Parts: sequence; C-alpha cells; structure tokens
Amino acid sequence: MSLENKLFMSLRDSIHQHSEQLLEEIIAIRRHLHQHPELSFQEVKTAGYICSLLDAWDIPYRKGIAGTGITAFIRGARPEKKLVALRADMDALPIEEKNTFSFASSNPGVMHACGHDAHMAALLGCARILKEMSGQFEGTVQLIFQPGEEKLPGGALRMMEEGLFSEREPDLIIAQHVDPELESGVLGFRPGAYMASTDELYFTITGKGGHAAMPHRITDPVLITAQIIVALQQIVSRKGNPAVPTVLSIGKVTAAGATNVIPDQVTMEGTFRTFDEPWRAGAHSLIRSVSEHTALAGGGSCECTILKGYPVLVNHPEYTASAMEAAVQYAGEKNVVPLDLRMTSEDFAWYSQKYPAVFYRFGTKTPGAPAQALHTAGFSIHEPALAQAMGAMAYITLYMLNQ
Repeated sequence: MSLENKLFMSLRDSIHQHSEQLLEEIIAIRRHLHQHPELSFQEVKTAGYICSLLDAWDIPYRKGIAGTGITAFIRGARPEKKLVALRADMDALPIEEKNTFSFASSNPGVMHACGHDAHMAALLGCARILKEMSGQFEGTVQLIFQPGEEKLPGGALRMMEEGLFSEREPDLIIAQHVDPELESGVLGFRPGAYMASTDELYFTITGKGGHAAMPHRITDPVLITAQIIVALQQIVSRKGNPAVPTVLSIGKVTAAGATNVIPDQVTMEGTFRTFDEPWRAGAHSLIRSVSEHTALAGGGSCECTILKGYPVLVNHPEYTASAMEAAVQYAGEKNVVPLDLRMTSEDFAWYSQKYPAVFYRFGTKTPGAPAQALHTAGFSIHEPALAQAMGAMAYITLYMLNQ
C-alpha cells in the first residue's frame, strides 16, 4: 500500500470516529434549528445560534453578509494553498408543520421542510472535525452559512455581491442536500448539468366582467385565462427541443368571481424551468407573446411579468468524479449512486456558474418507512444520517485539498 493510500485510510478512520462521537451533539443542534425556523433573509436567531457555536469552537468568522449570512475559516498547514468552500443554507419555508415530535417548529406557519436544518447541522459537524484535524491537511476551508436559498434572487448571489470571496476566491465550492428518496447514509452524485434554471411567471388577464348568465355582454377573462394556459403548454411541446428537459407549470389562478359572477380580472402564477440558457431566453419571449396575443384574440389583454431566477446548476465534471471517488473510499461503493437530472432548482447554481462546484445529495430516508417529500408539512429526516453527512463532507474536503 502506498504512503498516500495509508494517509487517506488514516484520515478516513479518524473522521469516522469523530462523526460517531459527535452524532448526538449534532442531532441536538439539528433539533434546535428545526424547532426555531426562520424565513428567507430573516434568519437572525439562526445566525446568532451558529455564531455562538463558532465562538465556542474557536473558529473565526465574519457575519452580516447579505443580512444574516456568515462565513468562517479553518486554516490548515500552509493555508495559502488550495481553498475549498463549503456551503449550507439557513432559511425555512412558509409551511405549517404537522409533525408532533417535541422539537417541531415553535414558529407558527414556518417550518424546515427542505432539510436546511440538517444542512447547517452537518456543516457544523464537519467544521468540528476539520478544526480538530487542521494540522493534518494543507490549505484553507471556508464555511458558508447562507440565507435566502428559497427566495429569489437567492442568498448566494447576494453574498457574492457583498464580498463573500473578497479575501480570496475558492478553488472549489461544495454543498450537500438531503434526499428523502435515498436510503439513509447513501450519497448521490451527477457530473455536469444537474438542476434546472427557474423563473417565476406572473400574469394579469383583464376583460369585462358581469353576470355569468349573460356571456354575450362580457369579455370573459376566466375563459381567456384557460385558453392562455393551454396555449402556453404548446410552447414546450411544439417550440422546445424535445432533447432539452423543459417544464412550464401554472400553480395559482385567482378569479375573484362567484357562481354567477364573472370578474373583470384574473391573475395567475407559474414557473418555467429548463437546462438550456439560449432556449430559456427565447422561451421568455414566446411566453409573453403567446399570452398577450391569446388575450387579445379573446377581446381582453394580458400583462406578463417574468422574474428571472436561478441559472442551471452545473457540477464540475472532473471535481465531481474525484468527489465520487472520495465518497466511495469513505462510505463504500454500495453507498454511492448516480443521480438523475432534476427539474427542481437551487441558488447554489450561482456559485456553479462562476467557480468549480460539486453539489451532491445524502440520503435521509428512514429504513423501512415511506419517503417523505420535501416541502411538505410532515417532512423529517432519519437523524443518524447526519453522521454520514458530516463525515463524508469532511473526507471529501480533505481529499480535494490533499490531491
């Protein structure tokens, strides 16, 4: 066995041991964060709690980036060498939690239903491990606790604009995300394009309302809206390249009429997602044109606003391959799987557009239980998975720094 292999085996065994020793503490941290969720860009108490832990662990940090964002540094031997950044998101969702365990959300209408509590807890556990082992690696690790992942334009972009990397730009940035469909402890990777771009669509359709029994005297914006919805689907099916995954969905329609009242105006909201930036721009023009002209043909009008959101999330092919190698070494080949494309989106994409990036998943499905979907009121995780999450992130980080 080569000296390098012996070094990594020693690091692996040490990280495994640290992860198991820290698990109970990290679960307690995750439960505290879960019980006290805060919405995007309002993560004041969350940030204060994280800072208190970093203080206790003697990890220097800078706070107040993009409002509540925090960045911290763990410097190894020869810190001027490679810098690897590790990111966790902090915000919760506007969902009323239905779980009844003792650490369920104490903030009415707000819940960690996307696993960000687990992301923060795992990164804090990873930080503890790397701090303990700082004499065993060269380079620097930058920790990023980021606000506002769930709300456009996203905390990633704001943190970068406010000097997140003003001290030094990263050679690589890594993040992990819970996956309730992967068994607990399983790690998933995908090189190249992984998650779709996302844009928010807002429409206001105006006609002339009146009595529903006298349609000849009105210009029905409800009917126009229905025709627009159908017409928009033809943009994807007849204008988009079938080889490029694309989704256009309308999720909200508001027509404040009654059984016998047609309103003057209808509003609707939706999302557009794809994996091709030129097609994305072209589709925006088509969405505006189709909605406006369909309304005009029905005798009404349509105002279309498109809020451009996150770009495509692209994992660096070579670094992702290396991260998978490290994951296999740490967790075993049976616990590392390839991932499919996802039409969901992530503001980590902003980092991936500028720096080499690796965004991967860790499984949180409770053995023998059905998967609990993200963004639902009953979402939770299999907490022992946090040992794998913090340990694998620490090992992948050291693997990248030492290569």
